[in-house]
Amino acid sequence: MPADLQRAVFSTPKAKAVWQDITSLARNEWICWVISGKKAGARYIRIKKALSKLTGGMRRP
Repeated sequence: MPADLQRAVFSTPKAKAVWQDITSLARNEWICWVISGKKAGARYIRIKKALSKLTGGMRRP
């Protein structure tokens, strides 16, 4: 997992709980979705969206 995504997910308790509960395939989908943003700004936005979705209980991007 990229370090910036890991810091974000594990610093948010609700997102961390969902992350630990989802399958490794679902985790890989989240990671691929985040890193597919080529520019740093796009990646930052995707990390923020991922946190929002994970805290909302969404299991796939």
